Amino acid sequence: MLAQRQPVVLLVEDESAQREVLTYNLEAEGFNVVSAINGDEALLMVQEETPDLVLLDWMLPNVSGIEVCRQIKARPETRGIPVIMLSARSEELDRVRGLETGADDYVVKPYSVAELMARLRTQLRRVRPAAAGERLVWQDILLDAAEHRVWRDSQPVNLGPTEFRLLTTFMEKPGRVLSREQLLDRVWGRDIYVDTRTVDVHVGRLRKALMKHGGTDPIRTVRGAGYSLG
Repeated sequence: MLAQRQPVVLLVEDESAQREVLTYNLEAEGFNVVSAINGDEALLMVQEETPDLVLLDWMLPNVSGIEVCRQIKARPETRGIPVIMLSARSEELDRVRGLETGADDYVVKPYSVAELMARLRTQLRRVRPAAAGERLVWQDILLDAAEHRVWRDSQPVNLGPTEFRLLTTFMEKPGRVLSREQLLDRVWGRDIYVDTRTVDVHVGRLRKALMKHGGTDPIRTVRGAGYSLG
């Protein structure tokens, strides 16, 4: 059975000791960590890795954390990714500047690791509620992530693990068109080779299961782009 995909955190920190401590704690909390040591690398990895959240140090070589945050929030394809800014700057003016640039949260160094993890989970719950074991609802479809159960129009829907993860991905981003490559990354993971045509097969199975008791097809095929829920 396929496990729920671990949330991906992009850690942007140029100090190696701090990066190692944060990586250790994040992985202990069940996160998949990718890291960057400067602003240029961070912007490239945001595009390549599509992280669920960015943990971003303000003071970085070359491109500052403030500028990295500004560029992430300026791009339509990345502006929805939560950014938590880490900074030794504790003045109110600095916090305001960070938040006005688009940061979703601002944490002052030195900080409690437990508090940082709590703040991170709060942001993650907003963008990936299924990772927090919450129920997702879209029209007449109800998905219970904790119990791994689905209903449509109050009728139970039997799904295999792959179809369940597909539906979870769609229900976390209703209306958003997801390419086959994005679905492969989110459902199967980057470490497993699966042909993009496999996505079509499993989307077909998901459609069949969701329409078993009647109702319209909730999954929209966008020619040349991918699939979306609604």
